Amino acid sequence: MAEISKNARIGIVTQKFFCGCGGEVKMKSIFTKGKLKNLAECTQCNRTERRPSDFRA
Repeated sequence: MAEISKNARIGIVTQKFFCGCGGEVKMKSIFTKGKLKNLAECTQCNRTERRPSDFRA
């Protein structure tokens, strides 16, 4: 009987973050000054933060 490996993902669930204004938070990668920065941006109010969890506060 074959088993599924520990790295196999059967039920992939992506977590969605929402801003206080009701817009969805999406991640963006921006290349500035020779460095790649990942920013979270609200699609409705265009507020930017470092992490999606920062929108909860």
